[in-house]
Amino acid sequence: MRVDAFDFELPQERIALRPVAPRDSARLLVVAPDGSRSHWRVCDLPDLLRSGDCLVLNDTKVIRARLRGERVGRGATSPKIEVLLHKRVSADSFLVFARPARKLAEGDELRLGRTMVAKVLRRREAGELELRFGLTGAELDARIASEGEVPLPPYIQSRRATDEQDRVDYQTVYASRDGSIAAPTAGLHFTPELFIRLSERGIDQQKVTLHVGAGTFLPVNALETSGHKMHAEWAEIEPGVADSLNAVRDGNGRIVAAGTTSLRTLETAVGSNGRILPYRGETDIFITPGYKFRAVDILLTNFHLPRSTLFMLVSAFCGLDVMQAAYADAIREKYRFYSYGDACLLFRSAI
Repeated sequence: MRVDAFDFELPQERIALRPVAPRDSARLLVVAPDGSRSHWRVCDLPDLLRSGDCLVLNDTKVIRARLRGERVGRGATSPKIEVLLHKRVSADSFLVFARPARKLAEGDELRLGRTMVAKVLRRREAGELELRFGLTGAELDARIASEGEVPLPPYIQSRRATDEQDRVDYQTVYASRDGSIAAPTAGLHFTPELFIRLSERGIDQQKVTLHVGAGTFLPVNALETSGHKMHAEWAEIEPGVADSLNAVRDGNGRIVAAGTTSLRTLETAVGSNGRILPYRGETDIFITPGYKFRAVDILLTNFHLPRSTLFMLVSAFCGLDVMQAAYADAIREKYRFYSYGDACLLFRSAI
């Protein structure tokens, strides 16, 4: 399909720069299987699901992946450099995107944060660099956590500075496994109180992991969806979680993915017979209209950027015309968009 089929106009004032409080007071646009829409709040979720359903959450934790510093040791100047860590290669090295990348070459040394030193090992495709740090393992992780910045999306970072409140806001309350450069934003709406109410309603909760990588920030530059290549991301489903999800299906319960990252993890691990398998490895699954969903029945997700892989995914889930109409409705009703914005609850199209 042509990428411009997934375009839409969004007024700048609809982009949320801060989340609402409490988290579960965010608005919720519900899209039924027939495309009809209704307006709720995230705190209404227990009333929109039913006993026997299972909510699947991504327990990844955002690291402070944005580092600022300078190039040292080459030439008379020391240009300022900003890097975004997006994928760990080893205990002491990461793949990164750098700005300005043209200022860097293999062998260059960088001083990052207040105390870290790294060397450019090699350049890779799509503008990636591989950096090796002078620290390793837990010591490197601690230094990144202390000296790095929360990697807010560009559409927020370009309009205001990152601050300490983002360190709380841009993390789910259940995050436990370090590794993402972006939050699984549908999960930002949950509170401990909402989890209690879901459990009281008989709605199970299971956790998977997908460490969100650079694909979240990168635009789709191809003219056709077939020309876009997804960056691989690390995903895991424990055997006990797979067993629990299959038991939900056997009991006629529905699988509810909290976020596109949870959905992509499940759809990576599902077999042709609809059984969810344990999984540990990379996934570069790219879901566009025409994809046959086998694992997920309902999707809770935020509003996504035009022409993005995530808007393509929700269009595959409900239909492109349905989602274009839903987004137009959300804009008219002044919903808040993107990472700190409101949410949709999407029931998979029957077609």
